[in-house]
Parts: sequence; structure tokens; C-alpha cells
Amino acid sequence: MNLSITTWNINSVRLRLPIVEDVLKTVAPDILCLQEIKCQNDEFPADALKALGYGNIIIHGQKGYHGVAIASRLPLTEDHRQDYCGVGDARHISAIFEWGGRRIRIHNFYVPAGGDEPDRTVNPKFGHKLDFIREMRELKAGAEPGVSAILVGDLNIAPLENDVWSHKQMLKIVSHTPVETEGLLDIMREGAWVDLMREHVPADQKLYTWWSYRAKDWAAADRGRRLDHIWSSEDLKANLRGIEILKEARGWEKPSDHVPVTARFSL
Repeated sequence: MNLSITTWNINSVRLRLPIVEDVLKTVAPDILCLQEIKCQNDEFPADALKALGYGNIIIHGQKGYHGVAIASRLPLTEDHRQDYCGVGDARHISAIFEWGGRRIRIHNFYVPAGGDEPDRTVNPKFGHKLDFIREMRELKAGAEPGVSAILVGDLNIAPLENDVWSHKQMLKIVSHTPVETEGLLDIMREGAWVDLMREHVPADQKLYTWWSYRAKDWAAADRGRRLDHIWSSEDLKANLRGIEILKEARGWEKPSDHVPVTARFSL
């Protein structure tokens, strides 16, 4: 029995619905997790996704640069929305699905980007990001007895040296500063999460999911970062069969600066 899960910061689902449909037809995941949908719940294009076979949809929508959603071929139950930092941002949603006799909770996150200046005393956005990361340390992969866990999303941090194009040049750049990378690694360690992407691609190899809009030729420069992640509880690691990063999506017409990442599992 196979299972596939795709995560993607779509950067406005309504404007990019044809691309979403192309990804669903190309990658054909069982579960699609979207971040930065930039719409209210009733504005989300649920009917279009249902027509493609994704009949189980839960949404935590919000205007502006927030909002997350899960669209699934599999039934979803016990959906939950956590208000991290208590500011009302729509940055988390989770639900339980069943696969191969297991109950699995899937978490979909959109961690704050943090602005441009890595100093909370002058940049409140960076302080918000650090507070968000600190609260995520309470999230444990084994939090629910008898329930496995998967965590996906745009975590807006590239934690390892080869998750960025230049470790030395990125150390003072938001998304790769030590306080951020150490915070994310603390979440993984303390929560007993497995970094599935690095289980598939060794840590000494470059691995990116994001390329800046600021680059005139993103492909030639290839100055990427791994901001998008797929983690799991330890018991699911042995079921991982592969990770696919749809890099070509970055070159599509009016693309997101993130590309879809898919994890494939089998029993």
C-alpha cells in the first residue's frame, strides 16, 4: 500500500489554481498541504480540487500573507488549528488520517518569514518568528498514544550547511542565522522528529526548495535554500521510499518562489 504527501507554499492559491491542478495531475499525491493560500475559507477553490478527486479538505484561511490548507483523497478527522503566539495568524492546521492500519496526524505549518533584519530589538517580525519557533518545541512526534505523526510545511528556515547555497555568506541572513537553525534543530531533537528529506538526501549534498524572486536568472545562479520540510515520527522512517522536489515548477509561468516537495511511502 502506497502513500504520497506533497507540501507547497503556493503563494496565493487563487492566482495559481491552474498550476495547482497541473501539480496534482503530475505528482498525484494522496494528500496535498498548501501554505500561504492568501484567502478566507469560503474563497478557497475547494470545488476545483474536489473535481480532481480531493474530496476531503480542511482550511485555515486568512487574508494577507497567511493561510494553510490540506486537500486529501483520504478521509480527514479530528482537525485542529493551533494559534501560535496568540496573535490570530492562520499558520497551522492538522488532522488525522488512516493508512495501512495506522492512524497518522499530519501537521501543516507556515512559520513566519521573519523580515529582513535578524534582530528582534529593531525587527518585530524576527521576534515573532523566534517566539513561534520556541512554541513549536512543545510539539512532540509521539504526543498522541497510538498515533504516528507527519509534519510538513514552509518552515522558513534552512537548518543545515548544505541547505543554503553558501553557509558562510548566509549566516547573517534571515532563514539561516544560528539562532533560527539551532531553534529548528531543537524542535526536531526534543520532539523526536525525523528529517525525512535528509534521510533520502545525505546532509553533505546541496538540497533546495526555494529560489528568490530577486535573481534575474534563478536557475543559472542556483542560489537556493531548503525552506520547505517533511518530518515524521520515528516509526514511519522505514516506510519512506523517496523524496521528489519538483524544481521545474520554479520556471513555470508566474511561479511561486517555492516548489512542491513530495514524500512517498509504502508498506
